[in-house]
Amino acid sequence: MITAFTHVSVEPDRIPETAEEISAIEGISEVYSVTGDWDLIVVARVRRHEDLERVIADRLSKVASIRDTTTQIAFRAYSQHDLDAAFALGGD
Repeated sequence: MITAFTHVSVEPDRIPETAEEISAIEGISEVYSVTGDWDLIVVARVRRHEDLERVIADRLSKVASIRDTTTQIAFRAYSQHDLDAAFALGGD
């Protein structure tokens, strides 16, 4: 599974609508509104790099109210939360 994080700058009066539109794109797993230099952080999870190209370049970049983006691809996840959740399955 390939995970990518895209920071998105949006027209200020369209943040909620843009987040909803982005969240409907296949391959987008989460959209967060955030503080700081960016308005949204988008998490994409896909099986192949070609799928990531389709999600980010072909779909996300064409959302009209987006002003700017930058994308990082994750190499590996380090999360105690994920490990704890996996070992808790069926524990009761």
